[in-house]
Amino acid sequence: MGLTADAIATGLDHIAARSPRIATALGRVGYPELRIRATGYRTLLRTIVGQQVSVSAAASVWAKLEALLGDDMPPHDLLAADFDALRACGLSRQKQGYARSLCELVVSGALDLENLPADDEEAIAELVRIKGIGRWSAEIYLLFAEGRPDIWPAGDLAVQVGLGKLLGLEERPDEKSTRALAEDWRPHRGAAAIFTWHCYNNPAL
Repeated sequence: MGLTADAIATGLDHIAARSPRIATALGRVGYPELRIRATGYRTLLRTIVGQQVSVSAAASVWAKLEALLGDDMPPHDLLAADFDALRACGLSRQKQGYARSLCELVVSGALDLENLPADDEEAIAELVRIKGIGRWSAEIYLLFAEGRPDIWPAGDLAVQVGLGKLLGLEERPDEKSTRALAEDWRPHRGAAAIFTWHCYNNPAL
C-alpha cells in the first residue's frame, strides 16, 4: 500500500510548505489517521449496499447478506441467489442489478481488482464499468483500499467544504474549482483529501 501514515505526514508537510493556511491548520489539528479498507470485490459490494441509506441500515443489509452467503460472499453465490432472497436481505431491484454487474465482471475475469491499471484515470475507467459505481466511488476505493497517493475526489461534498474552510474561501468551491485548487499538490493529493475530511467538522478550525 502506498498511502501509509508516514506517507500522509510527508505529503502534508510538502503541501504545508507551499500553503501557509494548510501549515496553520496542520499545527492546530495534527495529522489525520489512516483509514484502510480491504482490496477486492467485497469492498465495492459494500459501497453499493451503502448507497443512499444510513450507516445502520447498510450494516443491517450487510449482516443479512453475510447470513445468506457467508462471510466471504463469493460472487458466484451472489449471482446464484434468487431475487426474493436478496430482496429479503434489503437489496432493492436497482441495487441487485448493481451487485450482479460487479459479480459478473469479476467472475468473467473482465475486471481484475488485484491488477487494476497503474494509471489512476485508467483504473477509474475500469471501475466505473460496474453499474452503480461512479467516479466518486471509484476514487474512494483507489484511495482507501489501494492507498493510491494522488487520488483527489473533487466531487466529494466534505472535501469541497473542508477545502473551502482550509483556504478561507467565502463559498464552497464546486468540483471543477476543487480540482483546480489542488493541482499544485500533486503527487500528494490523497493526503490532502484525507486532511480535508479530518478538518471538515473539526472545532479547532
